[in-house]
Amino acid sequence: MRQVYLDNNATTALCEEVKACIRESMEYYGNPSSHHETGRAARKEIEQARRTIARFINAEPDEVFFTSGGSESNNVVLKGMGCKSHGCRPFGAHKGTHIITSAIEHPSVLETCKCLVSEGSKITYLPVDQYGMVSPDELRKAFTDETILVSIMYANNEVGTIQPLRELAAITHERGAFFHTDAVQASAKIPIDVKELDADFLSLSGHKMYAPKGVGILFMRKGMRVCPLISGGHQEHGLRAGTENTMGILAMGKAAEVAMKELSRDMERLYGMRNRLQAGILERIDHVQVNGHPEKRVPNTLNVSIDYIEGEAILYMLDGAGIAVSTGSACSSGSLEPSHVLMAMGLPVERAHGSIRLSLGRMTTEEDIDYTLEHLPKVVERLRKMSPLSACVSEGKAD
Repeated sequence: MRQVYLDNNATTALCEEVKACIRESMEYYGNPSSHHETGRAARKEIEQARRTIARFINAEPDEVFFTSGGSESNNVVLKGMGCKSHGCRPFGAHKGTHIITSAIEHPSVLETCKCLVSEGSKITYLPVDQYGMVSPDELRKAFTDETILVSIMYANNEVGTIQPLRELAAITHERGAFFHTDAVQASAKIPIDVKELDADFLSLSGHKMYAPKGVGILFMRKGMRVCPLISGGHQEHGLRAGTENTMGILAMGKAAEVAMKELSRDMERLYGMRNRLQAGILERIDHVQVNGHPEKRVPNTLNVSIDYIEGEAILYMLDGAGIAVSTGSACSSGSLEPSHVLMAMGLPVERAHGSIRLSLGRMTTEEDIDYTLEHLPKVVERLRKMSPLSACVSEGKAD
């Protein structure tokens, strides 16, 4: 049976260059904090990876800090800025602990905000429109004299909508607050330039850009200060204690190097295949709605709601045909609740439940698209034949 992987927003496969890098990195087993030759060799490779990733996002090397992934990076910023300890004095602590975010953020932001509320912080959740877009006007209205941080994701993990970050950051800085973006779903899909975005903080994760799981970065603009999430040693200039994950860091550096070379080509390929997949679905299946912005969307992501059937049922039947898709964020896949992203966009509950996400990657082929367009309509037809609601609609007994 053919295997088609269309869940690249959940995680990506390691590219061949990264695999080779991991094999080579096994030779750098020394502790990077040690001062002998073996330790210095590991440190040298880590710093080279830091410089490569800095070029990838147009930052300075000393603005790049290694973490275990996007979730940790997000936590460092939110908890670090909201810390009330008099010992660490993060920037903005003198103003208050009001944080603004959006209703469609990743759970690593939303759940952290819940934790901060329990500790006395105030959180404002900005609404989004039917495309999943944050309104700059809504952001302007949300500020108070105690606002210290705005955290808005670059590209949404479920529908792919790209936010107007440059405008949102400008508004934030006009009000004297700091701006963070979770750019995990943008990396290796669209260009990332921290200077152009005017971000103070930015989070990335290795396994969304063809590197391994368990490694990520936090960009923190020079001169910024937050309370460390993990205390102990002096690693990462005191921001993140613990012996560095040399293998993962080197692999992420290699992934960034490959992405810089391949980004334009990847974007063009993914746009073409994603648009062909979208057109094919709309042509072959009726009662389908595309979710997300029609134009301002990362090139690899297609989220559709298919009426009268459940997204979970579609997922399992496609899996039986060798096609891997998702019904939303992998981090919340254990929940039976409809997608919080689609609900925030105003979709009815039943339509949100009937959604699937197809996310393409560098390894996706035109044959994969053909195979999916062959099998998805058959799956939908079979499920609708078993659906009482679909039968009622066919007989004209329901809208």
